[in-house]
Amino acid sequence: MKTLLSFAARAQWSGILAGVIAGGIALSFASPAFMTEFNWFVMLRSICVSLLVAFSQMVMLGVGQMNLSVGALGGLVAVVTGGLMDVWGLPAIVAIIIGIVFGGLAGFINGWLTVRTGINGFIVTLATGSAFAGINLGITRAIPFYNLSPAFVAFGNGRFGPFPLLLIVPLLVTVLLVIFFARTVEGRYMLAVGGNAHAAELSGISVARATIMAHVVSGLLAATAGVLAVAQLGSAQPTIGADWVVISFAAPIIGGASLAGGSISIPGTFIAVLLVGLIQNAMVLLAVDPYWVTFLLGALILAAVWINRYRAIRVGED
Repeated sequence: MKTLLSFAARAQWSGILAGVIAGGIALSFASPAFMTEFNWFVMLRSICVSLLVAFSQMVMLGVGQMNLSVGALGGLVAVVTGGLMDVWGLPAIVAIIIGIVFGGLAGFINGWLTVRTGINGFIVTLATGSAFAGINLGITRAIPFYNLSPAFVAFGNGRFGPFPLLLIVPLLVTVLLVIFFARTVEGRYMLAVGGNAHAAELSGISVARATIMAHVVSGLLAATAGVLAVAQLGSAQPTIGADWVVISFAAPIIGGASLAGGSISIPGTFIAVLLVGLIQNAMVLLAVDPYWVTFLLGALILAAVWINRYRAIRVGED
């Protein structure tokens, strides 16, 4: 037990965890409704999609790039999945598989264009994000798909006590990402490329392959987030993903990911999403204007970037 506490105290995300615990305790005194089973269900359900969105961007930061098409890609997969169930009448599992594969292919296109053109992924994904959003509106004509599989919608609204069934997916993804980056060659190569692409290439690592792989994984995660958003809402809304960009950067950066690449924190990102969910829940319970959430997220990102920069300077001096 002492060893575990010592590890937690040394971890980069220990400060964020302390903030979540302190915030939870303070909120339990400020609003009795915070500790109710239903409130915990609502709060945990709200972070399910955000966690996958944050992981999608975290993977790109790890390889030293950014993906501005996360929201548009996830939104496109959402309407494709919903359309396959509503218009084509496909079973939910088939529609979900097609949707997620579609997300992986879209990620591959992002990676391939980045590698082949030599243009920074920031610009490439800005362009493809606009294209994905246009296809989204072309498919839906801004009209949602409502006729979805009842079992699929029931899963999105189901719970076991205070724990939503939706939480199963991001928890499973978290474990798979830990294994991928800690135990697989591809995961380590991606971080090596993010740390120093030139040195990685001299070591025999294919920078192009690692870049494309990162985009594919990012696309798969954004697609999964889109599918969960449809299950959560009970309909495939064309607006899904429109507000994902901020949270996609906020959580990984607050969690300790390096903007220069080569360093990510899966536990830190997870806890940062919890922190954001706690802030959003607190504003609802305390009847604070929800528009302040965006302001707080921006402030948190600036603070995290400053801390990130400070740590990099300290490491350079050492």
